[in-house]
Amino acid sequence: VGLVLPHLDGKLDGGAVRVPTPTGSLTDFVCEVNKETTAEEVNAAFKKASEGSMKGILEYATDPLVSTDIIGNPHSNIFDSDLTKVDGNLVKVIGWYDNEAGYSMRTADLILKIA
Repeated sequence: VGLVLPHLDGKLDGGAVRVPTPTGSLTDFVCEVNKETTAEEVNAAFKKASEGSMKGILEYATDPLVSTDIIGNPHSNIFDSDLTKVDGNLVKVIGWYDNEAGYSMRTADLILKIA
């Protein structure tokens, strides 16, 4: 990430894991934020985004999830609030997504926007 966004070099890390379903995946994202925070504050920010500017793109989940739960979900990310971890200013979040459905929905959104 640091090669593309130099100001973030050394401040975040993450990865995506293909889980054993035809289209289900998850993102494990770790980043360093500017100030100490709590899991509750991080979750509140994601919840607010899911109800505001990211509505329809980001889903906020409070129930435990497994890979098959997200198959066919049209959101680009299903934020798993139970898995948020914070240590001072180091934050780890997990987001699930359907590799095909989420991408297809964002492509449809783009087509509608430019049409």
